[in-house]
Amino acid sequence: MFKYFLAPLEDCSDNALRTLCHRYGADLTFTEMTRVEGLAKRNKATWRRLEFHDSTPVAVQLLAGKEDQLKRVLTMFKPHQGFQGFNFNLACPSPDVIKQGRGCAMVKRIQKTRKLIKIVKDYGYPISLKIRLGMNELEKSRKVYLNLIDGTDPDFFIIHARVGTQHYETPADYSVYPECIDIGKPIIANGDINTKEKVAALKSMGVQGVMIGRFAVRNPAIFNKLKGESVPTIEQLKKEYLKLAEKYNAPYKYQKNILKRLGQEENKQDTKEEETLSLG
Repeated sequence: MFKYFLAPLEDCSDNALRTLCHRYGADLTFTEMTRVEGLAKRNKATWRRLEFHDSTPVAVQLLAGKEDQLKRVLTMFKPHQGFQGFNFNLACPSPDVIKQGRGCAMVKRIQKTRKLIKIVKDYGYPISLKIRLGMNELEKSRKVYLNLIDGTDPDFFIIHARVGTQHYETPADYSVYPECIDIGKPIIANGDINTKEKVAALKSMGVQGVMIGRFAVRNPAIFNKLKGESVPTIEQLKKEYLKLAEKYNAPYKYQKNILKRLGQEENKQDTKEEETLSLG
């Protein structure tokens, strides 16, 4: 069955937004990117990102690096209702993250990625990868993303069809999907997905689903909209979000980030601030 995913969104995708998006068609939601170091150090604020208050299907996205820290976190972790597995972020373009050899710098680090995947599988949890096409155009031209797909074995891959140096003004390159799919592993498409026509084109290529980020903040019912189902008004969505935010005690920063975007035109020009929403 073709799936619709809500992307991990920095300072946005908490319980309230995840639940609202699931209510209106998101088959799977993701926590915002969470650093394994913070979890390993038992940082309370970091662990709060992994609190689930209802049965909304959710995957926990991790920015992982050191194997011993990952093992420590998995030993401490207790699955909550709705938990569907982990996801490694191999897509974050932040210079600070890349300097550490993480985020989209991991796309060419196949052996390291393979070790991290094995650790999660050894603990009995599902694991997926969210990747870019490399750090830059040179890595893309060398097909590092294909080497990673061929050389690792997560449950599925989410491919953001840009390189790390590209921003939202550069269109996602959907032409890479057929060669990714030809390797024979489950592929989820990500990047600029906001119309039925784009979904139909991607589906015809053979992807098994789509992941939507910033457009879901502007309209949390976009999933049902793309499925051709009825959707509520933006005003109704705002009311529902505020009820959920109150119920789950959503931080003010998250509420502010979401409410100032909810209802924006889906074809609105993206700002620099928008880039920070999805770190990958």
